[in-house]
Amino acid sequence: MNIAYFPAAQTSPDATTQAALAALAALPAAQAQDAVTYRSAGNTVVIGAGPEALALADYLARALPVTLLLRDGAVPERTYPVFAAERIALSGWLGAFAVRWQGGADEARSAAFDLVLDLGGQPLIGTHQAPHGYHAPGPDPAARQAAADALLDLVGDFEKPKYFAYKERLCAHGRNTLTGCSACVEICSAGAIAGAGDRIEVNPYLCAGCGACTTVCPTGALSYAYPTATQLGRRLKAALQAYRGAGGTAPVILFHDAATPPAAAPGVIPLALHHSAATGIDVWLSALAYGAAGVAVLLAGTEAPQYLAALERQMALAQAIMDGLGYAGPHFTLGDTGRYARGEVPLEPATFDIAANKRDTLEYALDHLHRHAHAQPQTVALAAGAPFGAIALNTAACSLCMACVGACPASALQGGDTLPQLRFVEKNCVQCGLCANTCPEQAIRLVSRMSFKATRNTPFVLHGSQPFHCIRCDKPFGTVQMIETMLARLGGHAAFAGNLERMKMCGDCRVVDMMAPQDEMRVIPLRRG
Repeated sequence: MNIAYFPAAQTSPDATTQAALAALAALPAAQAQDAVTYRSAGNTVVIGAGPEALALADYLARALPVTLLLRDGAVPERTYPVFAAERIALSGWLGAFAVRWQGGADEARSAAFDLVLDLGGQPLIGTHQAPHGYHAPGPDPAARQAAADALLDLVGDFEKPKYFAYKERLCAHGRNTLTGCSACVEICSAGAIAGAGDRIEVNPYLCAGCGACTTVCPTGALSYAYPTATQLGRRLKAALQAYRGAGGTAPVILFHDAATPPAAAPGVIPLALHHSAATGIDVWLSALAYGAAGVAVLLAGTEAPQYLAALERQMALAQAIMDGLGYAGPHFTLGDTGRYARGEVPLEPATFDIAANKRDTLEYALDHLHRHAHAQPQTVALAAGAPFGAIALNTAACSLCMACVGACPASALQGGDTLPQLRFVEKNCVQCGLCANTCPEQAIRLVSRMSFKATRNTPFVLHGSQPFHCIRCDKPFGTVQMIETMLARLGGHAAFAGNLERMKMCGDCRVVDMMAPQDEMRVIPLRRG
């Protein structure tokens, strides 16, 4: 992403930034709502080859119950179990590792362990974020010794916050075995998220708390719980109000990993996060609406590559919206540049509070930014893949079967109340594509954009038709177009051959007609329509 930089504001950090920091310090610390507990008895498996693996196993065996899996060489005599092992498979986390391996003469073995010291050249668990209790230090002797020493401290009960909350009803992962959004699955660097049919499953024991999944989630089905969005918003708002009250202008909010504090800079308000990937467009646009001239995210340098790519996409999306509204920019900085982008923002700061629901927060921020913008466009075009937009419907092909309504996870597509209609609420659409993938007529195309139309919050009729009435009982059961499509497609089907009138009957009347004796003369009053 190309960024032009504005010079840092020349306000005194003593009078303005310090006021913001004091306001942050006065707020209570975030408290974890739920906790994840690990229990380790110290049962350790050492996996490696040669004298080095044997020496570290001997070292750990002085304090811990140890098993050694030797990848090569003869199996020596020891007071702890030693096995020759190949084709080793490993999964799990602190206190719950499962290991499977092939022994001599193709003997298959398995065992459970609390801790793992993996001394192989290629880690058995290849995720960017390793699970707690697993150490793969590589070939450096000092790193191997440090890893062994760390394992000695992992005996007992341990607790960490449950970093996420999941609302299945909002999830756009899938419907009816079709996959829609997999953003969280693809970005997780700990392997903690997996698809589970139409929903996802998050393993709290593997979750490292980076929050990247909540940043890319388009619906807010996954939200960050430590701190919550509301708690973070309270800190953001308080800092900017204090900064402005002390006479400061054009501040930059600098989000950073709590373990990587930034150097002090004039006009820059540092805001610590558990991980730098834990915020996204909803919080950033709220910061601009509150009066921040820029938003920066400081990287620690240890982030997974997919995190960097996701933050770049989020910043490009946010900047496209600000550009479309006519605010001079840029407004966003990614990385430790020493210089921070500052752009134009509303003269009047917003007063809304960041909500627990991500889409509600975005609605508040976008409404304020649009209301105070120089340009007030009806729509702003966005790059394909953005989680905002409309659908283009081929009404000639649409049969109003309503399969898309059943597939939509966000209630963006809705049926009519009393008439055969397909209605659309643009505010709700997350561009997951499930409607387009489900449509049997391939009549739906996604259109990425940000809408500021007054109608974006209300159902808009995309397509409608008059109901078709059963020719036998006169009950409405479909649309004229649907019946015409059925006649064209199923007219040659054995169940309807010579009985095309059945296709104009509702389900109940069709069954009655099919079950009637065929060798008797029948007089059935039919309504021609």
